[in-house]
Amino acid sequence: MKQIAKFHKVSRERFLADWNDTFGEDGTAVYEDIRLPQRATRGSAGYDFYTPCPIQLAPGETIKVPTGIRAEMEEGWVLMIYPRSGLGFKYRLQMDNTVGVIDSDYFYSDNEGHIFIKVTNDSRSGKQIELPAGVGFAQGIFMEYGITVDDAAEGIRNGGLGSTTQKV
Repeated sequence: MKQIAKFHKVSRERFLADWNDTFGEDGTAVYEDIRLPQRATRGSAGYDFYTPCPIQLAPGETIKVPTGIRAEMEEGWVLMIYPRSGLGFKYRLQMDNTVGVIDSDYFYSDNEGHIFIKVTNDSRSGKQIELPAGVGFAQGIFMEYGITVDDAAEGIRNGGLGSTTQKV
């Protein structure tokens, strides 16, 4: 196995600002309990991302979760984030952007590369999702990627969603 990445917590200041912006409340106690993503077994490809607080979603409801996590990885790698397969299978828990793509240079953004995960309970059978704090709700898989032989990208990222397509 290639060891190409390391997870970190974002700074306390970054997390508290993002938590307050998302939920309108103090997240100090939440920050202390953030768990870094881990694989559950030796053969697991995915690193589990854990709920930083209890999550309850009725059918059709959505939540944007500031995870408090950032991923430092070698260039040429990407972190792909998916819902945990069991939650998708049982409840149709869906990520709002289908798959999260965390590029290696996102780690260096002004927001410290803070990873947010937005999910929706897309249940068609009326099932409510209730997850206590500290359980896996998403999984991240590191993947190597290639570029074209005539690639000339030299831009520098600063930001998250949509930041690489914004004109300067």
